[in-house]
Amino acid sequence: MMKKSASTILTLAFMTLTCILPLSAKDRSSEIESKIKTMGVREKVAQMFVVRLESLDPAFDNDAVHKSSLKGATEVNDRIEETFEKYPAGGVILFSRNIENPRQTKKLTKKIHALKSESGIRPLIFIDEEGGIVSRLANNKAFDLPKFESMKKIGDSRDEENAWKAGKAIGKYLGEFGFDVDFAPVADVDTNPLNPIIGNRAFSADPAEAAGMSSAFLRGLESAGTKGCLKHFPGHGDTQTDTHKGYAETGKTWEEMLECEMLPFKSGIEIGADFIMTAHISAPKIDESGSPSTLSKTITTDKLRKELGYDGIIITDAMEMSAITKNYKSDEAVIKSILAGSDMILIPYDYRATFESVLEAVENGVIPEERINESVRRILKVKFD
Repeated sequence: MMKKSASTILTLAFMTLTCILPLSAKDRSSEIESKIKTMGVREKVAQMFVVRLESLDPAFDNDAVHKSSLKGATEVNDRIEETFEKYPAGGVILFSRNIENPRQTKKLTKKIHALKSESGIRPLIFIDEEGGIVSRLANNKAFDLPKFESMKKIGDSRDEENAWKAGKAIGKYLGEFGFDVDFAPVADVDTNPLNPIIGNRAFSADPAEAAGMSSAFLRGLESAGTKGCLKHFPGHGDTQTDTHKGYAETGKTWEEMLECEMLPFKSGIEIGADFIMTAHISAPKIDESGSPSTLSKTITTDKLRKELGYDGIIITDAMEMSAITKNYKSDEAVIKSILAGSDMILIPYDYRATFESVLEAVENGVIPEERINESVRRILKVKFD
């Protein structure tokens, strides 16, 4: 038998890989399409919601669901399992009120992952673990975990490796405790000293620095096996109001944003960010209607999806926030957001009632079923990854 040279073997290996890799992607796409065909409209709509655990427990009324000062659900009980069968949400987000200690947290996330939709699709588990002031696990005294003073402190070092290390450390322990997606990094550029909500959660007031740091943090998270989420599109750094409390807007034009706020998002898109979160801020010089970005087709679809070329999951900021609830009914806001191009809806104020309204909107043709299918494809792509 003729011996093959080392160069021949390498060439054959390369040819094999180039044949296998595209086929693998094709197979996954086929698997997703096959799965979608087996799913009813109800199950597909459910995939688009990320909810508080309390929203699945009828023992909590709507006020109790959203009052973070109250003790939350810390285990998956029979009521939650029964509700999930009818309302199989695509994701569950945990807050400090759900987290007691390491053992309880691991048990809780394992039980949440065991919840399955009719087609056998499990929910993703989300958390806000930015490092610094917003850290649901690291700031809990029952946990011995790496702590970071702030992302601004890391940004001030001007060393992107520090952001990568922080992302990797956080991603590693989140994976150990059963979390799939971290709502981080904050990709905002902190340009307005009067901003009451971003501040040292952002890496920098310099757009290039913010871009490099947030992308490095995202790569760090993903190197540890945890998905990240760039937030808050189209940029919350130059506002003077907290959208948790009410209306907020930016006076910038799209051209101005391309030179500043868009740099971190474009950088994250280039490296394949799986999630981008839209903010409830209005940008009247971009969308004259003044609609919050989460409800704006101009900002969500025309700018983020089409102009910037983003094809990952667009998820809203929490729809329980006052910028939404003071101005819209829960179901009205969610339907507007889906029509605008959102793939996942985070924490609607009244999950079950809103779910039924969205389902009715699909059945009545207000929301085309293909609009739902587009989002479900993106969601399943991440879940099947």
